[in-house]
Amino acid sequence: MSNENTLSRRGLFMKMGILFNGVVATALAVPVVRFLLSSITRGRANAYLSWVSVGSVNEFPEGETRLATFRNPYETPTDGKTVDTACWVRRVAGDQFQVFAVNCAHLGCPVRWFPQSGLFMCPCHGGAYYRDGSRASGPPERGLFEYPYKVENGLVTIQAGELPTPGSPTATLFGKKPPCAA
Repeated sequence: MSNENTLSRRGLFMKMGILFNGVVATALAVPVVRFLLSSITRGRANAYLSWVSVGSVNEFPEGETRLATFRNPYETPTDGKTVDTACWVRRVAGDQFQVFAVNCAHLGCPVRWFPQSGLFMCPCHGGAYYRDGSRASGPPERGLFEYPYKVENGLVTIQAGELPTPGSPTATLFGKKPPCAA
């Protein structure tokens, strides 16, 4: 028998080591490649945005802020009750509204509205916001996040599908006047 065709123990372990390292490298490369390619596929997030109703204009008296809920347009079968999302709706005057995300801009804890003081308060770290959503005090560095809204056929509708944050597609609308009702 020729010794050329037999595989030594050292050679076998070398090939097994190379194969194992290749499998591990591939397993680590998949999430890295997905992250690097996410900037190309990020535009798909706009597909989940849609206009949903938070209630009738008559449900929100002028000068008051009320809690409203809407059904997130992007839902999966396992979402259950979590698909119902809360927001704060403030009717400034007439058809002029502000719709705030219920989450604090610091770490996302749910804020509560206190009409006696005219402040939104975060129970987690003491963040406070004025009635117009601007920062009053505490650790948040900015005001509450706002949903773009419009009034159509007597209903207040917001553009929902993802939480409005500085990096979201709707972030360019924040701080500007709301779109005119059709």
